[in-house]
Amino acid sequence: MRLSVRRGVTGLLCLLVTCILLRLVQQALRCPGRRPVPPVPLVLVRDRRRTEYRYGRDAPLVFVGGVPRSGTTLMRAMLDAHPDIRCGEETRVIPRLLALRQAWARPGQERQRLEEAGIDQDVLDSAVAAFLLEVIARHGEPAPMLCNKDPFTLKSAVYLSHLFPNSKFLLMIRDGRAAVHSMISRRVTIAGFDLSSYRDCLTKWSRAVEAMLAQCSQVGARRCLTVRYESLVLQPRTTLQGVLRFLGVPWHEGVLHHEDAIGQPGGVSLSRIERSTDQVIKPVNMEALTRWVGHIPADVLADMAEIAPMLSRLGYNPNANPPAYGQPDPVVVNNTERVLRGDFKTPASLKGQPWVYLNGSNTER
Repeated sequence: MRLSVRRGVTGLLCLLVTCILLRLVQQALRCPGRRPVPPVPLVLVRDRRRTEYRYGRDAPLVFVGGVPRSGTTLMRAMLDAHPDIRCGEETRVIPRLLALRQAWARPGQERQRLEEAGIDQDVLDSAVAAFLLEVIARHGEPAPMLCNKDPFTLKSAVYLSHLFPNSKFLLMIRDGRAAVHSMISRRVTIAGFDLSSYRDCLTKWSRAVEAMLAQCSQVGARRCLTVRYESLVLQPRTTLQGVLRFLGVPWHEGVLHHEDAIGQPGGVSLSRIERSTDQVIKPVNMEALTRWVGHIPADVLADMAEIAPMLSRLGYNPNANPPAYGQPDPVVVNNTERVLRGDFKTPASLKGQPWVYLNGSNTER
């Protein structure tokens, strides 16, 4: 009897030692000094047909960005008209969280305090990724490919490419004079931009575009594509064919008629309070291309090359008023004539249909 007990105790001790050794080996195989990053839990969403979609950090996310008033809303509306893609309205919280994360990464007292509390950079990355994924996946209808459109997110393209290894980026570029005139004339408040001064706004536009272009270059051409607003408006078919090829998504004719999909199930959901909504309810047209001409003060025009050096770098002639943006497709000419006559149907609804969340409680919106 005593022999049996002794054997049992010995067996338990051997098992315990084996478990400890296995754990030590696992720890030794990990990168020294780095805490393993736990995977972000899947976000599960079900559409109106009860089809279940699962999103993790390896999801093929698309981030659309650029300086505000550069065509980001038009691009996302056209992508939303594709049955395999959903962007939805601006979240507004994502750029703010990314700005906070950037602040937490800077060397200094705040970072030291966080690390003293056990909140190192890996923990922060996991938490930020989980937050972003929840917001992107659950603020709109599910689709095979999710897209986020918050203009200034592309200031963090390199960081986002690290968090989501299968993500891609679309950087919208527009003539800075047109973008700034749109900001000022429509009173679109942007932090740091003085809307009473064309000179100040053009200077800030040039710096912001330069920063985003640098991020795009670091991410690489395989994952970041620059798209000109003027090309999207004048030659929408050719431009969108290139965009969809870049995203690895098959062509769909509906992207050329986004206005027909507004408020439709699985179509384009628009916010009633976003500043660009009243423009993207119209078919693609040239109405806004040269609206800035004749509004910029003469002294600013005279100094344009120095005020906004990115104009020349991007291929815009700083002395041309207006520049030659290119030849429009016949369908765009026809759309413009319809818009000028007011001959288009205003959508009855700016919001889509409900969907169901699976995480936590099942709710409908």
